Amino acid sequence: MMQKEFLKEFQKKEYFKNHQRVLLAVSGGLDSMTLLHLLYQYQRELDIELVIAHVNHRQRPESDDEEKELSEIAQKLGVKIFTSSFSGMFSEARGRQFRYQFFAEVMKAQGCTALVTAHHADDQAETIFMRLLRGSRLRHLTGIQEVQDFAGGQLIRPLLHVHKKDFPPVHHFQDSSNLQNDYLRNRIRNLYLPALEKENPQFLQALLDMGQEVGHLQAALAYFTKEMDITDMAVFHQQIFPVQVFLLQDYLAQFPDLTLSKQQFEEVLQILRTKANYLHPLKTGYELVKDYSHFQIRKISRKPDLKKDSILLECDNLIQFGDYRFSFGLPLQGADTEQVSVAAHAPVTLRYRQSGDVLLLNGCHKKVRRLFIERKLSLEERESAVIVEQNQQILAIPNIAVSDLSKGLKNDIMGTVLYIQKLDR
Repeated sequence: MMQKEFLKEFQKKEYFKNHQRVLLAVSGGLDSMTLLHLLYQYQRELDIELVIAHVNHRQRPESDDEEKELSEIAQKLGVKIFTSSFSGMFSEARGRQFRYQFFAEVMKAQGCTALVTAHHADDQAETIFMRLLRGSRLRHLTGIQEVQDFAGGQLIRPLLHVHKKDFPPVHHFQDSSNLQNDYLRNRIRNLYLPALEKENPQFLQALLDMGQEVGHLQAALAYFTKEMDITDMAVFHQQIFPVQVFLLQDYLAQFPDLTLSKQQFEEVLQILRTKANYLHPLKTGYELVKDYSHFQIRKISRKPDLKKDSILLECDNLIQFGDYRFSFGLPLQGADTEQVSVAAHAPVTLRYRQSGDVLLLNGCHKKVRRLFIERKLSLEERESAVIVEQNQQILAIPNIAVSDLSKGLKNDIMGTVLYIQKLDR
């Protein structure tokens, strides 16, 4: 592809339509130096201002010299360059994390709204093959995304459809470590793919085509299910099993820091298909919360200290607790006001439920836990339920149940009324 064809493709894809100041990650290799050459040459046509970032991984003797030369090149071009050096025990994963954290910091400091990297079609094919080799799910065989959100802006890879052999000759550095087969990607690049290309000279293109087909399949499924509320259990149960799998995978994609193994995914799917009310801890501080009508994955919140989260209400006083306003003997007005009979001579304790809670209903002692199950209350409703207690006996659970003890106080001359008003939150 000639240089003007690069420009035409960049303009057609409108990569930089919403970006004026962009950060280019430059390693010094042929791919990133090619992209530097192109973006610098066509800054005016693309209406962008270029900033460069380089990470010295310090894994080769020549790394410092290359960093110095890149700084000199940037100075000659009149382009700002920011550099950083990796320290500590190196691995591909640590190096990548270090790079992108550094890029995000530079973007913020320099007011850049896009990070541009020089990943190309060969990188894409290698990534797809690597994920296939590792047993990744089908949805991940689409490979690297062309444009994605990053650091409050976008990460753009404009060369993903260009093979390395099509790059114009530009000054660049040769990374001798790319010829070593210590890392999986290098083995894929130097050993596995060349061997497979002997069987099928178009194998790289076949990988790219497969990735594109998978992407189209994902897009089609997303299009036909876009109106579905997956968290609605009635909607979820109406779908055939393969659609349930897709919908759950799509929902989980909202949580990039939550990576479930296949076994963990199947466990979550089984819970959604078979369980009623359920609370299931996941990974990295997440939990699955499911009730009869909905489910959600959320960050685990600290459970209230039940002994601490209680309050004493004296007669002729009014307080707010949980989702309610409680008035001991002082009438409250409103449609959402409930009245519970209590004894006037003893304070009322308001608290959240505890293990072993029991109340008297229809002449029988019933566990609060069992009552919640029978009433099909959601986990959220159970957690927010307030227990009204007097003399260490449960008199009521607002909007859920009133015990026989409270009903017995209705006509007692020593009794009064506890007014309970649901707050509009």
